[in-house]
Amino acid sequence: MSGNTEVHIRQLKRRDRPFIEKMAISTGKFTDVEVATALELVDEALGRGEEKSGYFFAVLEQGNEHPVVRGYACYGPVPLTQGAYDLYWIAVDPASQGKGFGKHLLEYVERDVLRRGGRMILIETSSQESYGATVRFYEHSGYHLAARIRNFYKVGDDKLVFQKELV
Repeated sequence: MSGNTEVHIRQLKRRDRPFIEKMAISTGKFTDVEVATALELVDEALGRGEEKSGYFFAVLEQGNEHPVVRGYACYGPVPLTQGAYDLYWIAVDPASQGKGFGKHLLEYVERDVLRRGGRMILIETSSQESYGATVRFYEHSGYHLAARIRNFYKVGDDKLVFQKELV
């Protein structure tokens, strides 16, 4: 790949915060509180560093000369476990969806979790119909539904927990 088709993943930088905020808002899936929570994790990682905060970020950019942020993921070890990791957020700019960026990010996260000694990834999401494409994405990526907690987020909105064993 060359020019603006080059895709690479890097660590979080301070300049990414506004892009992450815009991306979280533009998906239309997250409430104001959820967007604020995503930004708290960004601020925690930027302020304390990823290792100390326990929140790792993968920022996907496209282009060499003027790279554009297309997506990001936030993940970290689950406290009190040996090798279990949560994928807290994975988001791709709505205008860039359907181009493989999400798959690229998820595969990067899986490799990094393995590199860190992780053995599984858990992902929580909503059962709402608007998350149907998200659920299919996880299933096509080799994740299986490990748990469903009925009426978790609100009545009629179950928490779905997907799991993938990496080793």
